[in-house]
Amino acid sequence: ADKVNHGPTLVIHGGAGIINRNNFPESKQKEYIDALNGALLVGYEILKKGGDSIDAVEASVRVMEDCPFFNAGKGSVFTLSGKNELEASIMLGIDSHTAGACTLLHTVKNPITLAKTLLQDPENPHVFLGGIEAEKYAKSKGLEMVDPAYFWTKQRWKQHLDGLEKKKPENLKMLNNLDGGDSRDADDPISMGTVGAIAVDINGIISTATSTGGFNNKKDGRIGDTPLIACGTWADNETCGVSGTGNGEFFIRHGVAHDVAARMKYLKESVQDAASTVVRNLKKVGGDGGVIALDKYGNFAMPFNTDGMFRGYIRVSEGVPYAYIFNEQ
Repeated sequence: ADKVNHGPTLVIHGGAGIINRNNFPESKQKEYIDALNGALLVGYEILKKGGDSIDAVEASVRVMEDCPFFNAGKGSVFTLSGKNELEASIMLGIDSHTAGACTLLHTVKNPITLAKTLLQDPENPHVFLGGIEAEKYAKSKGLEMVDPAYFWTKQRWKQHLDGLEKKKPENLKMLNNLDGGDSRDADDPISMGTVGAIAVDINGIISTATSTGGFNNKKDGRIGDTPLIACGTWADNETCGVSGTGNGEFFIRHGVAHDVAARMKYLKESVQDAASTVVRNLKKVGGDGGVIALDKYGNFAMPFNTDGMFRGYIRVSEGVPYAYIFNEQ
């Protein structure tokens, strides 16, 4: 395996899905690339100063949560009843596998910061907190709270209404003949997206952070893979960090994030081989999506089995952000 140490590295994703190039003008593509580069540079500044990987991934994910382009935080999709229900998780690759996760949030501006707060709170014995108690906890810790209306965006509301329209019995017959139904919207590359980041710092510690609004018109109360450790998020210094995006139900049933690390651990595969194989196998069982994965030497993989995945990386040794949408790498 490649044992060259590339040094502190940050890899991010902003969702994988059906990205129709024809419906996605170059000007719009550039806006997404700029947003990804912005998220990369914020995390890079932390790593460059010798900061911790957990702070770098939190900072990068917050940038994407605050950007309406991505299905997390401000750009989250709506549930069936027209609410935004957010979730996130974060994990450290140290021996204790410390992690924090939260779900069913309506008023926490940055779910990833709540996840990190849970992880770092010496008084908190739990990995995972949800709903009203999670929001009470966030408030008690002085996290930024918002009115649920903060998460409303015109584009997402339109998708919500379009999705309801397609669900009407007279339209369902037609829909059943279409691949994937209404969980995906051809005009919108990320109606099923998620955002995530993985970093390795100067101390060789890997951290992974993932955040999402779920998928368009999910049932209220549905919990996806994003806040589930080993499904949407994983970190282990000895193998790799993994953050997933795509159809969460498959990531949960196949323990996708952990599976990548397990292949490295038991089969001694490289991060590239392990991640690519898992994403390929996911497609075989009907699971659309992708992952980003990063080992402690700064080797990474960004495979996906859909039309595209918003993704990028930056190394402290270079200081240049690289961002991609399609298979142009």
